[in-house]
Amino acid sequence: MSNSRRTVDDVKILLESCAGGDSQQTVKFYNSWAETYEQDLEMLKYSGPHLGVGFLNANFSGNREEVQILDVACGSGMVAKLMFDLGFRHFVGVDGSKGMLECAAKTGLYQDLRLALLGQQPLPAQAGVFDLVVIVGALDVGFVPVSVVRELCHAAKPGGFICMVRGHYRGTAAEEYRKDLERELQLMEEEGLWSLIAVKQSDRYLVNLHQNAETDESHTQEESYIRSSVYLYKKSANQADRN
Repeated sequence: MSNSRRTVDDVKILLESCAGGDSQQTVKFYNSWAETYEQDLEMLKYSGPHLGVGFLNANFSGNREEVQILDVACGSGMVAKLMFDLGFRHFVGVDGSKGMLECAAKTGLYQDLRLALLGQQPLPAQAGVFDLVVIVGALDVGFVPVSVVRELCHAAKPGGFICMVRGHYRGTAAEEYRKDLERELQLMEEEGLWSLIAVKQSDRYLVNLHQNAETDESHTQEESYIRSSVYLYKKSANQADRN
């Protein structure tokens, strides 16, 4: 089937084929998905990169041509492309999928791309180097564990920013992940590692592929969306990291 003839149902079937797999199966899936990844997400009206970059654009006042950006779970480079259009120039990308990193390399925007399966391998980033650390879409069950949030903070410079975007998926496991994440974010703030700048909610993150499972035909013309949150933290200026 040509890419031009793909449908939302095709993408739904594709994503369901990955559900419940272990980390190695997930990496294999993303390697195989890389070629049609951006087209498929556009079909699903995925807004994660736009939400995160838009929030940063509204809240960041530094010199965009000089700041160093760590793009975690960078995928094919969607975040970097949006940030480049806003004047940002220096990107390091990290992802667990070699196929995705190959797509990101084709953008020509990254000074370095690093392969790492977060949660099983440490975040491959020098401590206290980056002005901005961004992660969009990967903070969820089966992807990046909650413990990685501390590594994101560790990579930022004192006074640097950490921006995180995640969807509000349904289910017991997703709800437990959300609770664990919220506890960790609060604990890190209480420990003085960072301070919360703002949180923004969005009603339209991604088309809900299960929207019609329990609805009748009268609702099929109304698209339902997964909601999301964008978090922006500032690392405490007195946090001196050690490798």
